[in-house]
Amino acid sequence: TRRRHLEAEHKAAYLAWAKANHFLSMLPKDTAERRKAEAAGAAKEKVQSTLDDDVKPIEKVEPYSDDGWTDAAVDWLIATDQPLSAFEHPTFKRMIDIASRAKHGVKI
Repeated sequence: TRRRHLEAEHKAAYLAWAKANHFLSMLPKDTAERRKAEAAGAAKEKVQSTLDDDVKPIEKVEPYSDDGWTDAAVDWLIATDQPLSAFEHPTFKRMIDIASRAKHGVKI
């Protein structure tokens, strides 16, 4: 491979370039030494790596239930000071009809 060739034939020039450019040496012996050092450090600490920085939490959608729907509708009615007739308004019914066809919840 190119890295082995660099290590065998151009090691001094490569290391000088890496140092001048603040580049971590990727020569096979250097990477092997880093892996050994990391393994020794990990063996002392015995800490498992995590994916916390890479995995984002998924927003959980409340499963549908008639009671849950009724409670949410009444809460909305009270919180927005709507008249009781709001539930019978055609545009409200259309909005709910469209939302009921969503497969993975509705984002507003």
